[in-house]
Amino acid sequence: MNEKARVAVMVSGGGTNLQAILDAEKAGTIRSGEVVLVISSSSKAYALERAKLAGIDAYAVTKKKYGTLEKIEEKVVSLLQEYRIDLIVLAGFLTVLSPDFTARYPRRILNIHPSLIPSFSGDGFYGLRVHEEALKRGVKITGATVHFVNEITDGGEIIDQKAVNVLPGDTPEILQKRVMEEAEWVLLPKAVESVSQEILNLRAAL
Repeated sequence: MNEKARVAVMVSGGGTNLQAILDAEKAGTIRSGEVVLVISSSSKAYALERAKLAGIDAYAVTKKKYGTLEKIEEKVVSLLQEYRIDLIVLAGFLTVLSPDFTARYPRRILNIHPSLIPSFSGDGFYGLRVHEEALKRGVKITGATVHFVNEITDGGEIIDQKAVNVLPGDTPEILQKRVMEEAEWVLLPKAVESVSQEILNLRAAL
């Protein structure tokens, strides 16, 4: 089967999760989906460079350029339509999308969160803050969660989770790296493949 689900990855920073998806495509772990578009909320994000190196069309849709969330989302929607996107992956995308946007794409937006939801999740919990709070609470196990996105921050249906041990001497930075390597980069490609497969199965059934 040559047809694949068309995937857009939305990013804000370095794009390590984007790279994990691209590497999984190359390795054949992702067979049912293909990244055809990258959208960044920052024009300085290294993720744009990663997209360029992989030969993928990439756009910076920034607050500076578009002003309001409404205008940003209008531009994003027009790109998603232009590229006929089937699946949207939020891979370190730091803009909280509006309920109007998420309602347009039920079970079509994935997000990776660096904790075992419901712990250390919801509004304001992103990046290093998640790991700082985990260490502050003294948890022995943390991890990552991949979930569908709805109107509630980190509140959509959970697809998969993976636990990671917290070790003595961990700093937020060390813990962040371990969670990425052991959980995020494993879970996200796996979820992209399974949801892409689901999309293709639904299409075949029509």
